[in-house]
Amino acid sequence: MLLLILLHAFFVSFLDKPEKTVPQLSPRAIEQRAKWGIGTDEKDYPVSALYTDSLRRMGATIYHSSRWFNGVTCEMDSTLAQKVAGLKFVTGVELTRDNNRSPRSLMPKLRRVPKCVSAEEAIKAADTDAQLELFNLLKLHEAGYEGQGILMTVCDGGFQKANTLSVFRQTQELGHFDFTDDTDGFYGSTGGHGTKCLSVISGIETDFYGAATQSDYYLMRSEENNTESRKEMDNLVAALEKADSLGVNVFSVSLGYAQFDDYRDLDKTKDLDGKSTRCSRAATIAARKGMLVCVAAGNEGDDAWGTLGAPADADSVLTVGAVNVNGKIGSFSSYGPSSDGRIKPEVCAVGVNTWVWSPFGFGTNDNGTSFATPLLAGLASALWSALPDENAMQIRERIIRSSTRYMSPDTNNYKYGYGIPDAWKAYTMELPQGVESVQTSEIRVQKVLRDGQMLIIRGDAVYNAAGQRIE
Repeated sequence: MLLLILLHAFFVSFLDKPEKTVPQLSPRAIEQRAKWGIGTDEKDYPVSALYTDSLRRMGATIYHSSRWFNGVTCEMDSTLAQKVAGLKFVTGVELTRDNNRSPRSLMPKLRRVPKCVSAEEAIKAADTDAQLELFNLLKLHEAGYEGQGILMTVCDGGFQKANTLSVFRQTQELGHFDFTDDTDGFYGSTGGHGTKCLSVISGIETDFYGAATQSDYYLMRSEENNTESRKEMDNLVAALEKADSLGVNVFSVSLGYAQFDDYRDLDKTKDLDGKSTRCSRAATIAARKGMLVCVAAGNEGDDAWGTLGAPADADSVLTVGAVNVNGKIGSFSSYGPSSDGRIKPEVCAVGVNTWVWSPFGFGTNDNGTSFATPLLAGLASALWSALPDENAMQIRERIIRSSTRYMSPDTNNYKYGYGIPDAWKAYTMELPQGVESVQTSEIRVQKVLRDGQMLIIRGDAVYNAAGQRIE
């Protein structure tokens, strides 16, 4: 008789870090931290190799470790999990994926918002212009700011054909990382959701243009194809930690978690406080360590769940709702507030009838806060390339303060938050008196007060504060 032993995923928390090596930070990350005065701390040191080796010898398979939460995500059976829980250096063993899941497993994955038009409808240059123009980003582009020098991460569940499509310049992808245990290849047939998200940031094709086409980027996969489990939240933690170690500036994630295969769902009345899930806490840690994290609000605004998921509830991130090109909120766009009463989403971008590039080689449109989020991340990257000496929280503050509802945020139905940002206003607002010079793309840029009017001089071109070229 063959005895089947079922393996599950667990997060194992360790007591301490008894041996110190060196912080797990790249030279770029160290340079960025120094630039903004962010020191290293206990969270920057890796988990103990002594502890991880002990788990492996006992028979556990380790997927990835978390230096921020001092633990590992691993696979083992329930009997071994009980033994591990009894180790002196282990403080907790949490089941994160029950592989004896119910038929509900695919239900959250199937929550989709219908497309607006057929794939055969031809895209026009005005289409992508319109979704960039809603938050006045074209003026920054015209002034030469398209994300130069800014390093981005797009984290998602599938990047089908992103390594071969002509819409992307492959030299801008600096690498990719898969934090799932799916067997399909990174660019394989797991889906094109991440490819579409990347396209609205980096895509350039006939009549198609992204929000930050000059940024370099890493691609990361944390969403698993056939399950909806708490393990995926720890996959996202691993992605955030990796991005931090690489010195990433802007992290865009169009994923969210609330309901799971094993029915151990989040409690929307208390768990969406930014502190209850590891992935939300990790998003806040990333922000504290100098990263601007942009998170999709979710597409549950018109269904029974209604509100956000994690990590959209995180503090110090930009959670993004979906509007159309006229600024009207999408009925599906998830709303706040967070369960501790904070305004969510903070801002909105075009996520209704968003033009994206299909993995199959054509422009099409799709709906979801998934696409509003990378648009907003692209705006942030373009803005940061114009203000390279500012830190992530200053860029976040500019985006929020430039938004249409900043003076009277949406605390009625919590769908718009502070509204729709204005990229040019964010760039020019609250400038210091006198002259400030920055260097971008080897072209000297000056901000000059002349007769009481702020002028932006780039090369031989002069713009007023509204972004209009006047000389």
